[in-house]
Amino acid sequence: MSTTASPAEPDDLPQEVRTILRPGAVVTQAAWPDGPVRSIHVIRIGGAGMSAVARLALEAGLQVSGSDSQDGQFIGPLREAGAQIGIGFDETLLPPDVDVVVVSTAVRADNVEVLAAHRRGIPVVHRAAALAGLLQDRTVLAIAGTHGKTSTTAMAALALRGAGEDPAWALGAAVPDLGRNAGLSAAAGNPVGTPSSSRAAAVEADESDGSFLAFAPTALVVTNLEADHLDFHGDEPTLVAAFDALTRRLGPDGTLVVCADDPGAAALGERAGGGAARVQTYGRSAGADWRLLEEDTAPEGTHARLASPVGEIELDLHVTGHHNVLNAMGALAGAAALLGLAAPEQDHDAAGEEHDVEAAGTVRELAAGIGPFTGASRRFDLRGVAGGVPVFDDYAHHPREVEATIDAARGIVGPEGRVLVVFQPHLFSRTRNFAPEFAHALGRADESWVMPIYAAREDPDPTVTASTVTERAEAGALLHPLEDRSEVGPALASVARDGDVVLMLGAGDINEVTPDVLVALEEDR
Repeated sequence: MSTTASPAEPDDLPQEVRTILRPGAVVTQAAWPDGPVRSIHVIRIGGAGMSAVARLALEAGLQVSGSDSQDGQFIGPLREAGAQIGIGFDETLLPPDVDVVVVSTAVRADNVEVLAAHRRGIPVVHRAAALAGLLQDRTVLAIAGTHGKTSTTAMAALALRGAGEDPAWALGAAVPDLGRNAGLSAAAGNPVGTPSSSRAAAVEADESDGSFLAFAPTALVVTNLEADHLDFHGDEPTLVAAFDALTRRLGPDGTLVVCADDPGAAALGERAGGGAARVQTYGRSAGADWRLLEEDTAPEGTHARLASPVGEIELDLHVTGHHNVLNAMGALAGAAALLGLAAPEQDHDAAGEEHDVEAAGTVRELAAGIGPFTGASRRFDLRGVAGGVPVFDDYAHHPREVEATIDAARGIVGPEGRVLVVFQPHLFSRTRNFAPEFAHALGRADESWVMPIYAAREDPDPTVTASTVTERAEAGALLHPLEDRSEVGPALASVARDGDVVLMLGAGDINEVTPDVLVALEEDR
């Protein structure tokens, strides 16, 4: 049975929200075509999210071509799997018989391949619509939220594997524990066109451009909901309206799972609970359906004990930080909901008791599946140790993510060690909107440096700089602006000592600076 919505016409998209799915200068239709699709062309195929579409299409037996402005980590493996990829944008890269062109929000209207597709009448769809189309015969678990989507989605896929499922998955980052960032089956090198034995799927659903409205999942997890991506949505109420619209796209008998500890997610659950959706909650909060009872974090991992609808559950994780415990709880509750285990039977006759015992056993298998997860790429990713100083990369680009990552580092730093942070702001608009919050979050570290802003999809704004953040430092906080990335290594080398931890935080290209930091730390010793 398909639980992904049938292709939505533009009129089906809620008018009160902003979404990139609406036809416009780039996208020409809101959803995957009704008719058979044999070949696709993916513009900016090297991105994590776009390469996930290409990977699923290849494993579904489609012909895949694509283009990007430069080579990258995902392009080589896609070529090996059969994709035809050009570097640079050129209309001649579009095959003569391509059925669909797939784009991301980063693809502009004047891209020569987009213009060529328009001239030739080839449908242009957003990557979320392509994912929904490629998974339309699956029962879908979608993971949404302002933070934690990638890790929670990866954990959910591993949980389902632990319970004997072989789900499809699609993520916005590389996850070593899953083998690749997307796939129709766990088997590496899955033969083209070979179906998975499972009809389940776990996908990361992106709120940044409203494209998560392409999905109509069986189960939906919302990790948190707070202001972000206001460059697209305009204001927080419009962002919240998009999440409300997503909950209304839950399939028949669908379940919404929300973090009870997050005010925005909890309020979303309360509003959805007034309608037809079944709602499950998780967190520390009293009354949560999946409630954290104990948490013990050590450098090598975390042990947690939970109360659940099927009894107490033990979680043993290879990752640290309270935020990862919450991610694991969301993944566990979401996977259980997808499998119809969200709540035990109320009728405790013999059949009901047998059902409860079986459900509890399956939930424990789900929990065991999450345990080996070691993290996604650029999510507290240890890049190396130099001069006794471990250096981590992390994708944190929102004040709450920065704060959570610093707090996680506190859990592993030695008693005499310090947490040193280099932060690269992502987007001028986000930096301007959240400058005081970034300053507060960075102040939780012992010392922080702020790099020049990574513009991403925005045009430069000379009124917003690293000093926009550092000038708002609270009393006693050590925050320093940097004018150039070449300053990062020397700045850290002059301060770092054995026992400290260095965090390289940001969603831009700060990870390319990390090797220079390791060299600088080693040379200083």
